[in-house]
Amino acid sequence: MSQATESVRALLVDGEQIELRPATHSDEYALIRLHDELSERSVYLRFFTTNHAAGADFVHRVLQLESPSGYCLVAVLAGEIVGMVSYQTLDTPERAEVALSVADRCQSRGVGTLLLEHVVSYARQHGINAFHAEVLAENSRMLRVFFDIGLTPTTRRVDGTLQVEIPLRYDESYLDAVTVRERRADVASLTPLLEPTSVAVIGVSHRGAGAGYAVLTHLLESGFHGPIHPVNPHATQIAGLRVYPSVSEIPEPPELAVLAVPAAQVPDVAEQCGRCGVRALVVLSSGLTTAAGRRLIDIVHQFGMRMVGPNCIGLANTEPTVALDASFTRHTASPGHVGIVTQSGGIGIALLESLAQAGLGVSTFVSTGDKYDVSSNDMLLWWGQDERTKVGVVYVESFGNPRKFSRLARQLASRTPVVAVRAAASAAAQKAAQSHTAASATPAVTRDALFRQAGVIPTDDLQETVDVVALLSCQPIPDGSRVAIISNAGGGGVLAADACERYGLQIATISNRDALSALLGKGTAASVVNPIDTSAGVSPDIFADCIVAAAADPNVDAVLAIIAPTALGDLRGALDVAAAKCSKPLVGAVFGQPDTVHISLRSVPVYGDPATALRALGHAASYAAWRRRPSGTIPQPRGIRPDEAAAAVMRYLTEHPSGGWLDWATLGDIAQAYGIPLPQSVVVTDAASAQSALSQVDGPVAMKALVDDLVHRTEEHALELGVETGDQARAIYERMSRRYGSKLRGVLVQHMASAGQEFLIGVVQDSAFGPLVQIGAGGTATELLQDRATRLLPLTDIDATQMLQSLHVAPLLAGFRGSSPLDSAGLLDLVHRVARLAEDLPQVVELDLNPVIVRPRDCVVVDMKVRVAPAHTADPFLRRLR
Repeated sequence: MSQATESVRALLVDGEQIELRPATHSDEYALIRLHDELSERSVYLRFFTTNHAAGADFVHRVLQLESPSGYCLVAVLAGEIVGMVSYQTLDTPERAEVALSVADRCQSRGVGTLLLEHVVSYARQHGINAFHAEVLAENSRMLRVFFDIGLTPTTRRVDGTLQVEIPLRYDESYLDAVTVRERRADVASLTPLLEPTSVAVIGVSHRGAGAGYAVLTHLLESGFHGPIHPVNPHATQIAGLRVYPSVSEIPEPPELAVLAVPAAQVPDVAEQCGRCGVRALVVLSSGLTTAAGRRLIDIVHQFGMRMVGPNCIGLANTEPTVALDASFTRHTASPGHVGIVTQSGGIGIALLESLAQAGLGVSTFVSTGDKYDVSSNDMLLWWGQDERTKVGVVYVESFGNPRKFSRLARQLASRTPVVAVRAAASAAAQKAAQSHTAASATPAVTRDALFRQAGVIPTDDLQETVDVVALLSCQPIPDGSRVAIISNAGGGGVLAADACERYGLQIATISNRDALSALLGKGTAASVVNPIDTSAGVSPDIFADCIVAAAADPNVDAVLAIIAPTALGDLRGALDVAAAKCSKPLVGAVFGQPDTVHISLRSVPVYGDPATALRALGHAASYAAWRRRPSGTIPQPRGIRPDEAAAAVMRYLTEHPSGGWLDWATLGDIAQAYGIPLPQSVVVTDAASAQSALSQVDGPVAMKALVDDLVHRTEEHALELGVETGDQARAIYERMSRRYGSKLRGVLVQHMASAGQEFLIGVVQDSAFGPLVQIGAGGTATELLQDRATRLLPLTDIDATQMLQSLHVAPLLAGFRGSSPLDSAGLLDLVHRVARLAEDLPQVVELDLNPVIVRPRDCVVVDMKVRVAPAHTADPFLRRLR
């Protein structure tokens, strides 16, 4: 039985872990027993007979299946097979019959749905695009599994049975359904970690020092509601609590255990925890060897525990009914509404300290450390159901599953702001880039594309992070970017006006100037033109009334109040007075205040500089605009033939197992399959053919040397334009042959396209992030202009349109200074065809269409380069533990 051998762990709806792995011949007895133990009713619904022997016959047939035409996956719970799913191809290799069996005692726990998700993923990766199943009409449980999975099956009634057809193509509804199931299971599994009923701290020093003792102190100071059990074999009492020599001697097994023991002891202690029933671990210890780390992961999986760390500073949940602080930060976490997940303990400490100085607290705090198990994705799922968390803050140095992160962050950001501290943006990781697109797709570009599409708010340092969080956690998000600026010092308004432009905000046009004039009085030095200058002598009451009046203006989306302290009165109290009457975002700036933001009594964030306040407000306005934009749809280009393109790629990889740049004939096959418009052309391999090529291609022609790894044809003298005679063509071929020698794979003789605006469309495949699509200014000035927009897949129509509109050259498409409008619809269609190609063909490592010449009625791709390599891609949306 030749099948994949990977085993994965996943979560059931109640949070319990289950193992999924391919079946082997050694499983035959266990699989027969699974069917023997089914009730008579279950056997009838499964096999249309009450004879249990049908199960044994079925198992025997399944175990003879050969992958990929047949496949069987089993679910193992506590060492026992409790479910299986299998498929076998039918009349065509793209269609297969699927069958599912789950032990009676495990039904309604999500075993069947989980098995089906995994077998769908495996089948899709092996070219199967539809499942068929025959189900009794009365088998409502099985029908519910098929229909609730999210793949829009269809049914046809035949003699009392339903013939079910399940298309296997992922779409948004399927991925949404998977996320809903994942959130339910993940939250259940994290509950013992973030809402434990009891905690053990293992490795507490009786001398009152070390990380373990600090955690114990924090648990006591935070007022944790459950029992706290210190563990130390050399003490009997610490901090007034009874000490146990080992976790196994605690009368009632704790739900959560915090490990602060030497690295070498961690696996053994974790195993003791698992054996006595601990359900979650926080491992503070650092310095585990590779072998110890692998053993720790195996132990966590074996006993179905969730784990934070190792090499972390702990976690906290300030929910009043929990009051958990299992960290060794300097101070216990203050209750609040900010959720934090950080890979760096130092960054976590800095965030907690800075938030506390600003007057802000946290809802949950998790330091993931080396993130063997729990990661930022888990916390995005947790915050999705946690009403106390008003803002989520994420610091990650590496993404384990960035495509899932993007999806989870986007779903959370649709109602709760997510702020990410940008890190690890080095461009050095793209040393192997060999095309225009790949050369510009640095890790920073890729990460920023992810944040942009997911609605994540990026910040570049900790202070900026705290500034943004202070605004988002205390004030409503603005309806737009129009700002009213009110100051008792005219210079402050001028500085703020400059900052508005810097941060994408607009100076609002005030419509109720009469009301402001009445408040400030005539004959004063005040100005009611935005920025509004109240003059230095304004009273606190009038200053507050001016803020309220400005906020009431329909042309205003947010208000910035700037205060320059004088001896004539303290205006800071006016912020709180106004805040009680404002429904729009209000931020303050007080000259002379330290840079750190602080929160006023009425939850107004007050900054030390107007520019700092407006930078935070600019982030909030951009986030609000992202929330308001339509979600968009993923277009399905007409007339594409993915199977033909995939076959062309596989033919090339069969001849070139390590991959390479596709030859022009293969490029032509792919372009034709995806409707990519290439000019009339022919490849010649000798001078005589070059001379006669002009009779096959309408002139004048361009001649291009076909040389691997060549990016800049113009600079390398590999391109000649305007060739009109055969003698010219012959001479050019001979010159190119002398220049490149054995590297020359031929010369492309191509009809010269008429003039238009030049663009670039490209794809680069990132091993973690998946395909990255770019559009930008093309032609020979591509690198010089650096005018590009980048997005990750999936690419919606809104994404593509915004990419195009963001380019500096975009106005040329609409017609510039009397020129004719260009075919922007055709260009967008081409972008979506390329995006679909990248999604369908994971073997495409790099793709460059440059230049794409856009004309009033059409667009044409003048040059196309594609590099392929064997694909080893994992399904990023599959439910599985790390």
